[in-house]
Amino acid sequence: MSYWDLFIQSFSNYARYLGQALVRPDSHNYVYWLLGISFLVYALELAFPWRQDQPRIRQDFWLDAFYMFFNFFLFGLIGYVAASDVLVQAFKDFLAQFGIRNLVAIQVNQLPTWAQLLTLFVVRDFIHFNVHRLLHRIPFLWNFHKVHHSVKQMGFAAHLRYHWMENVVYRSLEYIPIAMIGFGIDDFLIVHLTALTIGHLNHANFRLPMGPLRYLFNSAEMHIWHHVKDLPAEKPYGINFGISLSLWDYVFGTNYQPYLGRDLSLGYPGDQEMPTGFLRQLGFGFRRTKSA
Repeated sequence: MSYWDLFIQSFSNYARYLGQALVRPDSHNYVYWLLGISFLVYALELAFPWRQDQPRIRQDFWLDAFYMFFNFFLFGLIGYVAASDVLVQAFKDFLAQFGIRNLVAIQVNQLPTWAQLLTLFVVRDFIHFNVHRLLHRIPFLWNFHKVHHSVKQMGFAAHLRYHWMENVVYRSLEYIPIAMIGFGIDDFLIVHLTALTIGHLNHANFRLPMGPLRYLFNSAEMHIWHHVKDLPAEKPYGINFGISLSLWDYVFGTNYQPYLGRDLSLGYPGDQEMPTGFLRQLGFGFRRTKSA
């Protein structure tokens, strides 16, 4: 199969999958899981708001809601999934020139299903923690990450307000490490749903006291410090980079939470440069900005 044929086939398969997902709800339907988890966390925000003076429909709520569907589904539909499949196949063909036909270095396929799921969850989260740090340390990548940090009022949907280039960066940098682990199962839906739920709760206007678990799992009261507008002088590149697990921040010394921080001023210095509309934000990051 040529790369072009693979692109067309992948595009058609994804379009078919998305169409069926919209009209055929089932237990593996990511569209309806996203809706269900989002409604549940939003209900917690409305019933038990942490910042009680924040509007129920906060600033940029609808923009963030659209970002959720764009980054999870529509971005794939406009060609990202098909292009990814082509690049993966091209990479495999390149390795085959050197006799490398299998990247698997660690076999976990004999482990129980729960152990394989836990392995993927932990490894994937550690990769994302490090990629997140790169987004803050490398000026070119930070320019894209600013879209996420332009949030001024936190809510669950802010979790998925991020520039489409972050999809490219995260998926590209996680490909080889994940491919090197030989899993015996293909369905990792529960891993993605767990990360989605934790991410929603981390950004929600809802505080879930964690007790000793705060040293393991991320939380809204910890993650809001990641979005603080004025970073502490001793940590100029950012703090609290953990995605699902806060453990990595405590291990690598990037944790920072001097007090509860409920009413912190959010954003980044110079965030007035950020366009307000979705279409204008799509191209943001490809030009040098004053605060880069």
